[in-house]
Amino acid sequence: MRIEFAVDGVTLVGELRVPEPSTGPRPALVFTGPFTGVRDQATGRYAERLAAHGFVTLAFDHRNWGESGGEPRCHEDPQGKLHDLRAAVSFLRSRPEVDGERIGAVGIGLGGGYALRFAAFDPRVKAFAGIAGAYHNPYTARTGTDYQSALASLTEAVERQDQGGPVAYLPAVAPEGEAAMPGEEPHAYYGTGRAASPHWDNRVTRASLRELLTLDNMMGADFLSPTPALIVHGVVDRFSSPEGAEEAFKRLDEPKKLVWLDAKRHIDLYDQEPYVTQAAETTAQFLREHL
Repeated sequence: MRIEFAVDGVTLVGELRVPEPSTGPRPALVFTGPFTGVRDQATGRYAERLAAHGFVTLAFDHRNWGESGGEPRCHEDPQGKLHDLRAAVSFLRSRPEVDGERIGAVGIGLGGGYALRFAAFDPRVKAFAGIAGAYHNPYTARTGTDYQSALASLTEAVERQDQGGPVAYLPAVAPEGEAAMPGEEPHAYYGTGRAASPHWDNRVTRASLRELLTLDNMMGADFLSPTPALIVHGVVDRFSSPEGAEEAFKRLDEPKKLVWLDAKRHIDLYDQEPYVTQAAETTAQFLREHL
């Protein structure tokens, strides 16, 4: 069912899935997804799969994206996303279909890092799962790059906006040329019918790239304990590195589990078989044990 809830004066739009038949309050999952993604793409796919495993699921559009409110459009707001997740859990706990003491956070792609950081600091979340997660931290972001030059360039765009200029955008994906996610692989998902959605725009603010350069979601791994954690990742992933998944896992305390899938591309875990089924079944089994 389509639902709406508000946070910080912004209306967020989502889809609540309740398994049938109803047998009283059930454990529930809140989802957050890939960079630029909206709820009827990867997050909705996994929300549907896990609802079939008996969980109430909530996939929603974060502020500035999809059908949700917020300005500027298509802008990555890390702190805002954490607020959105907080309000989403509050919404779930208000529903009669949900057991408010059995709520988990599931993140796909960039959402893996957000779900990790959110779960680490919200005791209402009783389990975390990251699928093809990107666990950003500034230390990794500056490795092999001219970090200060990149920050300076992107800050110029923010300064122009601060001085009353227009919001600067670039394509989210493009097979060639400049884009937030350049190259054939992201375009093969977002630039084709695989991710077709009337609510997704092929653009992102330049300021979003600055947010990603300074984002530290990896820190959540240091604070999540004793909340159970699952990391599911492809053995080859050039957009959310396996090394990042390994580092997050090492920094987590027990109980924790790391599962490698024989996927060779990041987007394989968004919509390709057998990987989606493997990831969904692994996640469902882990969450049944810990919620």
